[in-house]
Amino acid sequence: MIKFLPLGGAGEIGANCFYINLEGCGIILDCGMHPQKTGVNALPDFNLIENLPVDYVLISHAHQDHLSALPFLVQKFPYIKIISTPQTRALAELTLHNSISILKEQVNENDGLKIYSHEEIDLLIQSIDYRAYEEKFYLRGYHHREEDVSEVTFHDAGHIIGSASILIKKNGIKIFYTGDINLQDQMILKRALLPAGKVDALILETTYGSTDSNFIPGWKDEAMNFAQHANKILSGGGSILIPVFSLGKMQEILAAIWKLMETGTLSKTDIYTGGIASKISRVYDYNRYVINQIDPEIELKSIVQKDLYGVENPDDFFKHPCIALAPSGMMIKNTASYLLARRWIKQNKSAIFTVGFMEESTPGYLIANSKKGDKINFGGDGEEVKCTIKQFRFPSHSKREDLLEIVKRLKPEKVILVHGDADAIDWIGAEILKFYRGIKLYAAEKGKEIQL
Repeated sequence: MIKFLPLGGAGEIGANCFYINLEGCGIILDCGMHPQKTGVNALPDFNLIENLPVDYVLISHAHQDHLSALPFLVQKFPYIKIISTPQTRALAELTLHNSISILKEQVNENDGLKIYSHEEIDLLIQSIDYRAYEEKFYLRGYHHREEDVSEVTFHDAGHIIGSASILIKKNGIKIFYTGDINLQDQMILKRALLPAGKVDALILETTYGSTDSNFIPGWKDEAMNFAQHANKILSGGGSILIPVFSLGKMQEILAAIWKLMETGTLSKTDIYTGGIASKISRVYDYNRYVINQIDPEIELKSIVQKDLYGVENPDDFFKHPCIALAPSGMMIKNTASYLLARRWIKQNKSAIFTVGFMEESTPGYLIANSKKGDKINFGGDGEEVKCTIKQFRFPSHSKREDLLEIVKRLKPEKVILVHGDADAIDWIGAEILKFYRGIKLYAAEKGKEIQL
């Protein structure tokens, strides 16, 4: 009997963690923290599997909401085996070390959490086994017979470098977990590659399920739209702040800006980046000939960049026109993009350009949906918006029609909807029921078991 149990990431985007009991072999898919929560509330609920077999954890990619709870999982289940792609392993070394200082600020003694050390992260990284895309590998529970195994393959998910969808085969049953998946080309990465043939169960992300795809253009069209608006700001003497995730979005947007400048479509100006994003860019460069990259000749380190964190006085950003790529992508409080945004909104000539998804609970959503003349409350008195604010869409997740295309191509008997808000899950679910009436459909609920 095969059972599916969400520990997090059900009905929300964050703390993604899903347990599958494959006839006594316990496999966890992803192990993330919720970026808008703190302490124990940000973690998946590991108590749900306290008395169940726990043998492996497969990590789809290195974003915080899919990876960052891994050290806490290892504390609870020290003998668990960790497997990812080689690129995700390399990124995990950067992101997990980077998260230690953040956790120390967020976690207090009453949470009952033990913050891991840099030495413990080094040991954890050494324990991660890695497999290339399309390479078959086999999982066997601690108490299983030699021949009682599951076959697993990672498939390129097209989301960020190293991102993988995961196909599990057990006794003729096929389970496909999309992770975060993108069926459209970006600037650096090509689209996802789906496995051939049908599957029995599909665990499907739904991030853009409630978003009208008319508002999600292709990367090339949106890059031209971006250049048109950016040129107006730069030629008027203003500077542009772009909130980005350090992993994935920063590299893709940097490559897009460079290409626009090289072709003369966008005015050449100073570009500011820095911090962990620069280290992540080196992972992109190192792997550019072994991943599914559109143009392997694009090398991010060859793009002239200034250090965002080397600017002592933020007013210096406005002395000459520039473009600043600053984390975090959703402008979480006290991050670089949040602190800079508070300066930027006071600059009449300048602009804030958002380039990705914003959760409604984040400061980024509030800022992205404001305009000149509005007042934004940052915790004190409202501050008037004087700068231009413009939303752009450079998606790294599949549009909702592409999510339905995955269902069409894989022909599953059962679909479990995860990684999305209620509206996203409702839209995708309704469309699946409309066009594929034979499918058994489930909306994942934390702690609620589903039999596969």
